[in-house]
Amino acid sequence: MPASNRSKRVLLYSHDSYGLGHVSRCRTIANAIVAADSSISVLILSGSPVIGSYEFRSGIDFVRIPGVVKQIDTGEYDAANLRVGVEHTLAIRTRIIRDTADIYRPDLFIVDKEPLGLRGEVVPTLELLKGRGTPLVFGLRDVVDDPTQLAVEWQRKKVMPALRDLYDEIWAYGLPQVNKPLAGLNLPPSVRHKTVYTGYLRRDLPLHVDLPHEIEEATAPFILVTPGGGGDGEDLVDWVLSAYEADPHIPYGAVVVFGPFMAATARESFKERAAKFDNIRTLTFTNNLGFLMKQAAGVVAMGGYNTFCEILSFDKRAIIVPRTRPRLEQFIRARAARDLGLIEMLDAARGRDPHVMATALRQLPQQGLPSDVIVPGLLDGLPNVWRLVSKQLARPHRGPAAIEEFTSLEPAIRPDGAAVRAKL
Repeated sequence: MPASNRSKRVLLYSHDSYGLGHVSRCRTIANAIVAADSSISVLILSGSPVIGSYEFRSGIDFVRIPGVVKQIDTGEYDAANLRVGVEHTLAIRTRIIRDTADIYRPDLFIVDKEPLGLRGEVVPTLELLKGRGTPLVFGLRDVVDDPTQLAVEWQRKKVMPALRDLYDEIWAYGLPQVNKPLAGLNLPPSVRHKTVYTGYLRRDLPLHVDLPHEIEEATAPFILVTPGGGGDGEDLVDWVLSAYEADPHIPYGAVVVFGPFMAATARESFKERAAKFDNIRTLTFTNNLGFLMKQAAGVVAMGGYNTFCEILSFDKRAIIVPRTRPRLEQFIRARAARDLGLIEMLDAARGRDPHVMATALRQLPQQGLPSDVIVPGLLDGLPNVWRLVSKQLARPHRGPAAIEEFTSLEPAIRPDGAAVRAKL
């Protein structure tokens, strides 16, 4: 079937070495695309171990590539589950990504956060699709890192030639009034001209809500405490529990969602401490965090992109306690949002005095709402992304004629190293 006559296909890549933000962002974009045009198919390439826990609209599927895990202290990577070493894992990921793109033949390829993929694993796919004339888009969050650190990182990774020569557009999922993620970098004029700010990606409540019974039983107002994926959230949860221990009469109780990546020993210790309070409930993970946030009187969070979008979308009073390692991303975002009056921020670098947190928890229900601050276009990200997607999909396919569907493909490699022929 000629590519011009078949339904359009979008391919999304998310490296997902740590946390939930990347997969959540890709899921949100994919759902928005198929909601706008039900004839489009969207395929997500992801290394997230929890991607199957999320709800997707019809027309979306995902390919789970072998996972890697980022060591928060060193920034180094290791295989998450396979006992083959990180280099072998990356080789497997690279092959799966390229072969999936080769077979799927997308009409648009969107790469999230890492322009070359994890350690360059997307470069062969970018070159393959560029040769076929497939539009290539790099999507990045509102804040990547401190500009000085980002410049060093991108120079080491040789990112700029890819932004200049491979990508057709760069979509920044935020607003310049909050932060300019590429400010301070020595960008070629052509790269600057490719960059479009979309606004933040509004989050909606899930289509189906199936809450754990512990939360269904909660009737009193509560503060939602969420460290995102939880892998680096122990300090936040400890600080909040210490506040309740120091001041047991904080008016509102709490629902603490640890996140799927928090260490089991820390999680169990926190559960024991929380069990001493009638008004503190705990969960390991829920794919309906948005529903909990909607019900909450306020939010205490670390302030990753995903959580920040949910706070804005559900118009919640929030205290952000940003992490500062291995990146300053959360700190930069929280500081800018605080300066605009959207949220309040506590800087853990100044110490984690339980009484400071207790005071903030007492004052949280009296904070202003994010909607009290008028920022034009703040949550217009999804309709703007759809306009950009539809513009790219309307472009004629400039590459070679598409391989006929259900025909032989390039040789694949068996585990024993022998070449075999694959059929669609």
